[in-house]
Amino acid sequence: MPQINPYINFNGNAEEAFNFYKSVFGGEFAKIIRFKDFPIGDFPVAENEANKIMHIALPIGNNVLLANDVPEFMGKVNENENRSKIAVSAESREEADKIYNGLSAGGQIEMPIADSPWGSYFAMFRDKYGIEWTVDFDPRDNVKM
Repeated sequence: MPQINPYINFNGNAEEAFNFYKSVFGGEFAKIIRFKDFPIGDFPVAENEANKIMHIALPIGNNVLLANDVPEFMGKVNENENRSKIAVSAESREEADKIYNGLSAGGQIEMPIADSPWGSYFAMFRDKYGIEWTVDFDPRDNVKM
């Protein structure tokens, strides 16, 4: 079965953001490639962008969170225009709280974590890097039959 892995564009702070995500989710980076590490003949990289991230991957569970920095010549990414969300399904209320408290620190809360009308424990917010997340724990998903 195919996997879907979120891929995020950043304005030069992908490494900082991913170190933050790593502090919340744990694990190790599967890959970090900087622009200076990749020979790009017809795609010259400015010296001030050589250390920026061309590709970074952080495995989380069975998925991978991926990102890059957008080179300045391609223009800025407008995070406030990005209405896509990364959905995290927690295995317990405690895990949901931990992820929510970690990722939402310094961000903007759209819906604080609480029991939802549809029966799950849910939150929706934008982290301090402008990325939108939902955190959800549905006890019905963890019932063993």
